[in-house]
Amino acid sequence: MKNIYLLFVCLIACLSCTAPKPSEKATLLLFNGNFFTADSIRPHATAIAIQGDSILYVGDEAGARALAGDKTQTLDLQGAFAMPGFIEGHGHFLGIGQSLQNLNLMNTQSWNDIVGLVAKQVKTTPAGEWIEGRGWHQEKWIEPAGQTVNGYPYHYALSAVSPEHPVVLEHASGHGLIANAKAIELAGISRETSDPVGGRIVRDASGNLTGVFEENAMELIDKPLNEWKNKRSEAEKQAAFDKTAALAAQECLAKGITSFQDAGSSFWQIEQYRRLAEKGQLPLRLWVMIGHPKPEDYPKLAGFPQIGLGNGHLTVRAVKAYFDGALGSYGAWLLEPYTDKPGHYGQNTNPVDTILSLARLCRKNALQLCVHAIGDRANREVLDVCQAMLPSVEDGKPGQADLRWRIEHAQHIDAQDIPRFGQLGVIAAMQAIHCTSDAPFVVKRLGEQRARTGAYAWRSLLDSGAHLNNGTDAPVEDVNPLPSLYASVTRKRPDTGLEFFPEQKMTREEALYSYTLWNAYTAFEEKEKGSVTPGKRADIVVLSKDLLNCPAEEILQAQVLKTIVGGVIKYSRQ
Repeated sequence: MKNIYLLFVCLIACLSCTAPKPSEKATLLLFNGNFFTADSIRPHATAIAIQGDSILYVGDEAGARALAGDKTQTLDLQGAFAMPGFIEGHGHFLGIGQSLQNLNLMNTQSWNDIVGLVAKQVKTTPAGEWIEGRGWHQEKWIEPAGQTVNGYPYHYALSAVSPEHPVVLEHASGHGLIANAKAIELAGISRETSDPVGGRIVRDASGNLTGVFEENAMELIDKPLNEWKNKRSEAEKQAAFDKTAALAAQECLAKGITSFQDAGSSFWQIEQYRRLAEKGQLPLRLWVMIGHPKPEDYPKLAGFPQIGLGNGHLTVRAVKAYFDGALGSYGAWLLEPYTDKPGHYGQNTNPVDTILSLARLCRKNALQLCVHAIGDRANREVLDVCQAMLPSVEDGKPGQADLRWRIEHAQHIDAQDIPRFGQLGVIAAMQAIHCTSDAPFVVKRLGEQRARTGAYAWRSLLDSGAHLNNGTDAPVEDVNPLPSLYASVTRKRPDTGLEFFPEQKMTREEALYSYTLWNAYTAFEEKEKGSVTPGKRADIVVLSKDLLNCPAEEILQAQVLKTIVGGVIKYSRQ
């Protein structure tokens, strides 16, 4: 009898939390829909009622209409599929806006294509102004680039078409760039310039500069570029920032993204986000990592976390650090040498002591530590740092702290380290689209065995109890969640059909959770977003395909019909 009584009390408490009060009236009703709610208590619904920026009711049309008032707006979804708004789990928000203004090289198929695009840009750019671009990847070209070093082209053709313009073209991974002769000259770099710690100036066997700079060596070119940009007034910088942020927001909303986890912004950029959020000028929700602060900036961390600014549109509660590079540029830090580059183990871009220092500061200030680690050696080292920082080890306290520290990418993990994610409570913040995008060269880099057992090992991680999130790393990849969802459930390239170790696939439901509730969890936001649940934020995306049940190939054909943030329609397909 006692158990029955307790069950009854719990049921009444549950109902009192989710059932709307009779006096509450909805501001917006969505009905005649096919809702995937990402809520295990009520996984499906046909209608919801929204009041202000929160979900009031989830259920059927009759229940929703009972909450309508004279001023309630109604929207007939006409049977369309609806779900929680997509949460981008790892991307670079301003990078998206910049990619829409600079040269976008993501779909180029050869070095000649890139040189041609720069030559065209030169014609409309005043002499002396910098030309920027991003997105090239030497492994994805279908035509030979002529003379190369590690597959990288020389800068000569690029320099020939841009003698009066400094040019910097960032690698798709963001972990390398190629610069022309003018940019190299402005940076003061010569054959005698030494490689910086954690970086490489790529040269040929004779010591000639190719124009390619990897990892920390990129800062040599970034220095004169940033000096040029800093000549602008503060008002000009803010105007440029606002334009870039607005373009990024428009791109995200058009693709159904209502929340975006930004993987590293400067203190100045964070202040600009705060300015926009407090003015109500951030049309979607941003969760931001402080981008790899330098030791002189450590005291600033005491001013964080900052949570829910601008009515829940801006949260800054994490610190981003870089520990190695990318696999495509031979920068991922490996336990064993690259198969296609014997004797080379990749790049450790920051000392372990630096990561430990940041970890201690994050513990002290209740911030999440988010470390970029792609190679198996890098992942192991970061897991060791996380283990050292657990209260049971450092403080002598029993149990596991709910730190929700994250390894960003976690792409290549030694099999024996996979269970440690779940054991330590470390989140594997992965991007499914990287799996199929990189598939053509992963086995070349790692060999069959390492690729099979530890590359993009979603199934193994999930089965071992790890928490995952999903995203695109935009602008490394298109911010569109649909190709990433397709990659999650098929591990196939849509162009060639190449299937990358399908035993590591997610289920359809897992894939949808990975872009909604799981991503909310990885940001400590699962109580306010990530599912269509009464009391949570009214962030909804409406699509033309049933992503839960349609044939896998149709995921790529789906169109975003509506994007709703806080009960307001922010995007509508015409």
